[in-house]
Amino acid sequence: MAEKKGIKIATIGGGSSYTPELMEGFIKRYDELPIREIWLVDIEAGREKLEIVGKMAQRMWDASPYDVKVHLTLNREEALKDADFVTTQFRVGLLEARIKDERIPAYYGMVGQETNGAGGMFKAFRTIPVILEIVEDMKRLCPNAWLVNFANPSGMVTEAVVRYGKWDKVIGLCNVPVMAMMTEPKLLEVEKEDLIYKFAGLNHFHWHKVADKDGNDITLKLIDKLYEGDAGLPKNIWDLPFYKEQLVQMQMVPCGYHRYYYREEEMLQHAMEEYKTIGTRAQQVKQTETELFELYKDPNLSHKPEQLEQRGGAYYSDAACETIASIYANKETQIVVSTKNNGAVPDLPADCVVEVTAYVGAQGARNVAFGSLPTAERGWLQVMKNMELLTIEAAITGDYGTALQAFTLNPLVRSGDTAIRILKELLIAHKEYLPQFAETIAKLEREGIEVQDEIARELCKEKITV
Repeated sequence: MAEKKGIKIATIGGGSSYTPELMEGFIKRYDELPIREIWLVDIEAGREKLEIVGKMAQRMWDASPYDVKVHLTLNREEALKDADFVTTQFRVGLLEARIKDERIPAYYGMVGQETNGAGGMFKAFRTIPVILEIVEDMKRLCPNAWLVNFANPSGMVTEAVVRYGKWDKVIGLCNVPVMAMMTEPKLLEVEKEDLIYKFAGLNHFHWHKVADKDGNDITLKLIDKLYEGDAGLPKNIWDLPFYKEQLVQMQMVPCGYHRYYYREEEMLQHAMEEYKTIGTRAQQVKQTETELFELYKDPNLSHKPEQLEQRGGAYYSDAACETIASIYANKETQIVVSTKNNGAVPDLPADCVVEVTAYVGAQGARNVAFGSLPTAERGWLQVMKNMELLTIEAAITGDYGTALQAFTLNPLVRSGDTAIRILKELLIAHKEYLPQFAETIAKLEREGIEVQDEIARELCKEKITV
């Protein structure tokens, strides 16, 4: 990463609606992160979006004081060659795949969410083989680069890169901790700098504590305030209150996604109402994305539109861009990241990936020790981590039995014949993106397994060229 020549950044999934936010973050940090060129990469099916958002990205740089060239390509190797940083924000199968992930479980009365339940596992099945291909390309083309991942499920993807890709220069990110740390200081009527945060757990399954600048734990005070105002949730999570007594007992604040586990009954009921009326979250997001790309087409638009905040991943650039700047300039900034545990959470093995508060610098993440979690949370954490490990193994091996084990262990998938039916239908629905399961899928086709949800079934008929 020679400072004289400037920095080359490659973004896989560059046609994403999030890209303008990434550009905004880089522009804001240019003085400490002197970028020379940015390469936005996508696949043939994403060509139109790539061209639209790529022009938008270049306009943003042209409107800034900085001379940065945005390159657009469908050739991943061209983009990765000699890159200093690689960011990943791709979605295998596009939003249509997410719609299937959500609607097929919902048809049978179970949660189908982007990173939780059956849908989250299938997103991992599709994403992990691709991220490992990217890592192999990086070993050849940019062996000194850092990989900064935002592709969901971020924790599992990062774990796969470390455990199976044997690539340690990787950091996984999420916007959820960022949003919590943006909204909670306002509830406490202080500045973020006046608070000391400690996060621990897994991506979309963490807890945190808060202290004041004198080191006094004020988590219980924050819990009181959470029932008075904005809880800092992403747009994709229904704002259903936790049971306050539960939070007081654990003396920690759960991640917003814990609602799917702590209040599964109500969250499922809400999801089913949307499934039957306005459509699942993915269907809603697809409409939002259509509107965003219409905005991005405006040749006079050279800044991130406010509507982007309606997407579930708003503000992630504050984590992604700050992480890159912190590594480049050895800033030792405190950021919540997915990284190798190394003892920060003693309830899990040292070599597995966790989501924790860390100081990020030239050598990557140096974790802040959190210590053991209380009894209930420790139990949840260990179940979820082992479910993740089984999901990753199934994604790599294509073994049906391992996938079934992961399904059985996942708390949001009620085990039994219905779960088996969901597993089989999702395999059929995502045939195009699951070559590792080809033998099992061929067997299911011979058995006559078909997708029952009408909208998901129609999407299965639409062929997307990859």
